[in-house]
Amino acid sequence: MPKDPFSLARAVVTTGSSGVVRLLGRVVLEGLAHIGRVSLLVMELGRGLAEWRIWLPRTMTEAWNIGVGSLFIVLLISGFAGGVMAFQTGYQFSSNLPYYIVGSLITEGIVLELGPVLTALVLAGRIGARYAAELGTMRVTEQIDALESLGRSPASHLIIPRVLAGLLMIPVLVVFANIIGIVVGWLSVKAVLPVSNADFAYGAQFFWRPFDAYYSITKAFFFAGALTLIPCYVGFNAKQGAEGVGQATTRAVVSASVVILLLDTLLAKILLHPA
Repeated sequence: MPKDPFSLARAVVTTGSSGVVRLLGRVVLEGLAHIGRVSLLVMELGRGLAEWRIWLPRTMTEAWNIGVGSLFIVLLISGFAGGVMAFQTGYQFSSNLPYYIVGSLITEGIVLELGPVLTALVLAGRIGARYAAELGTMRVTEQIDALESLGRSPASHLIIPRVLAGLLMIPVLVVFANIIGIVVGWLSVKAVLPVSNADFAYGAQFFWRPFDAYYSITKAFFFAGALTLIPCYVGFNAKQGAEGVGQATTRAVVSASVVILLLDTLLAKILLHPA
């Protein structure tokens, strides 16, 4: 199957209509195969939940690695995002508007969009790449096959702890990212606009709704599922050899990032505009 859009276009041109049909058929069959393997993996995860004595301690270890290991980079990215948003707000701000609008723009922008999305994309590169590489290496070195031959479930030993740890810790990291982004935005906007603390606080509260926090956490939960389950699936099905592990790692990060952006769009439409 062609590896990139240009080779796909060349294949369509050179093979004619019959080649197009075969190519489309191959793409459809591969897509259905992925759906089938994902379904089997989800079923295996459901059965593996009964073995809680196996996955519970591993989940605590993975949760520590995700939470503590990712906290610095998440806070750093969210701080830069809050500062940049404050400076851009100061650049585009019109003197005809009241200054408390600045507090609303920064708070809502961080909580509704930048905090969850930037955190998820950063963790897709940090956590997703690690999960895909670890499981891919275990696959090509036949460690997963050894587990299966011993009658142990690879899902309860390897996948469930990683997915549950992500579902637990990534929403927490998003909360920290939202707080740091707002605080840095608050401090940064005072350097470019004559906004008092009272104006910023009033604007942040004026348009704030409790649903905004619920929306941010909901997005974080869905993003966590995508950036843990997809890399685990890709690494679990990696091809043999070092090249296969490298390809699986790249494919996992790209796929998780695309799914995160797709979920961001779908959740915005479903939750913010349900009608």
